Amino acid sequence: MQHVITVLVENRAGVLARVAGLFSGRGFNIDSLTVGPTADKTLSRMTVVATGDDQTIEQIVKQLNKLIDVVKVKDLSVEPHIERELVLLNVTCTPKTRGEIVELVSIFDGRILDVFAKGMIIEVAGDRRRMADFIELLQPYGIRETIRTGAIAIARKM
Repeated sequence: MQHVITVLVENRAGVLARVAGLFSGRGFNIDSLTVGPTADKTLSRMTVVATGDDQTIEQIVKQLNKLIDVVKVKDLSVEPHIERELVLLNVTCTPKTRGEIVELVSIFDGRILDVFAKGMIIEVAGDRRRMADFIELLQPYGIRETIRTGAIAIARKM
């Protein structure tokens, strides 16, 4: 099962390497990793998506909590949360297919960032499953390039 883990860390050099090293040292692949500053300039938030059983992820969370620069760790997979990912696509299109692609972009609340003679650049954001569905629907038109940010997530507070 995929788990979304947020890690609040001290904003210092080498912290990312130590966190990533903890996963690789245990033989686990990171499916996606995003890092960004928080409102407090001394802290950064990492969002890690990794696949593993509950017991393995629990061990990883415990090990992360032992790292000196780690302030807080949460496995958001076990609680209500909102998750988003940004995708940029360079898609092939002809005058004949352009309207169909524009309609798909609209359905997925995306934006067309650039249009040129034989294609367009599209931006769309949403959860990972919705992004995968969008990409699958665009495959028949011809995708030249896909760039994905990786997931970011926040807990829903009731």
